[in-house]
Amino acid sequence: METSASTPRRGRPRSITRERIAAAGMEMGLTKLTFVGVAARLGVSHMALYKHVPNLEALKRLVAEEIFCRWQMPESAGPPQDSLESYLRLFSASLRELVRRHQGLAPYLIRRRATTPGMMARIYAHQEWAACRYGLTQERSRWLLSTVAFHCIALADTVYAELDADEAAAQETGAGGTGAEAAGEEVATIESEFDRGMQALICGVLQML
Repeated sequence: METSASTPRRGRPRSITRERIAAAGMEMGLTKLTFVGVAARLGVSHMALYKHVPNLEALKRLVAEEIFCRWQMPESAGPPQDSLESYLRLFSASLRELVRRHQGLAPYLIRRRATTPGMMARIYAHQEWAACRYGLTQERSRWLLSTVAFHCIALADTVYAELDADEAAAQETGAGGTGAEAAGEEVATIESEFDRGMQALICGVLQML
């Protein structure tokens, strides 16, 4: 008789750590996250998991924070950019990719009540870095980065959610290679328009400074 995937194995109980919970949650994805699913991946009962995380929303916040804190911000990924405009374009591209790879993360980045203290600490540190690097006041750095990030996250969340839905529909209908090629062309077009839109926004906010 086979043992259910959600039934913990007998023997010494496995340790339940924040890191293991986050890793299991990231493996599932925020949009598909469940207590039973995470517990199964940890090899424990969902009741055991409740002793460490009180509810599903707390579980999602934990996973969202870990995703964000593992994200390598552009200032730590290579040489600094020569201009503030160049950095903002790199920042928005990196942020767009983060949202694309982790559907369901956007609300935890743009809704203050959903953003965890750990995430806010990293956001503030980034704003301080930009203020120092580009000779901005703390207030201007905060406004500039927040404005670019908000629009980039919101747009990326909408665009990629729609693309994922279209791809899922195509798979259900058994679309062949032609459908895949058309989808690839659409993605390329959308991302090109995304880049142009973010460039226009960045130029506009820099003019406002």
